[in-house]
Amino acid sequence: MAAEPGRRVLVIAPHALDEALGCGGTMARHAQAGDQVETLVLFGDGSGADTIRREAALQAAALLGTRQPSFAGFVENQADRVPLSGVIAAIEGAIRHHRPETIYVPWGGGLHNDHRIAAQAAMTAARPVPGSPIARVYAFEILSSTEWAPGALFRPTRFVAISGTLNAKLAAIAAYTADARLAPHARSYEACRALATLRGASVGVAAAEAFETVREILREAQASDVP
Repeated sequence: MAAEPGRRVLVIAPHALDEALGCGGTMARHAQAGDQVETLVLFGDGSGADTIRREAALQAAALLGTRQPSFAGFVENQADRVPLSGVIAAIEGAIRHHRPETIYVPWGGGLHNDHRIAAQAAMTAARPVPGSPIARVYAFEILSSTEWAPGALFRPTRFVAISGTLNAKLAAIAAYTADARLAPHARSYEACRALATLRGASVGVAAAEAFETVREILREAQASDVP
């Protein structure tokens, strides 16, 4: 990934932890390159178990070297009761505030309804209207949702080598102690490492994260980037 220093990156996470599972290694790479990495967590109202999860999200961000996350505060597991326009508005607000050039969104075919609504809302908020700062949109997979969806297939077209940031990703995942699962659960520590190894092996590197390329725009100001 040829990240250019100073780029602005926004990660849209359905829940805290999803950002580390889906693109934690890539987030850490962006941060190491000097990019400004912001995270918007959509679901989780800060009460009960989500209080602990929010504290873990702050620890995970520190481990990845990214900015502290923002929380939209929608109630978890009730995406079907939340007006879609409200979720879209929350993401649009983050886009207006941070002006990201690259955004990472959850893949839209996952089993979890919060993930599907997050993906739909993110793609609506990131629509390529004139004046939008967004040039790149990538969708990430989330263990125990993406691979559990019946009949739907995540087809990655972009791979980011994370050998140098895999430990940071795994440490960020481990920060979510209340959400830990034992192997062979799909979201266990061992499974997270195994997926990174598998995605890396599929493109000839030691470890990687995989994404579907939703959109890439090469604007006139970037003409010198053309090979």
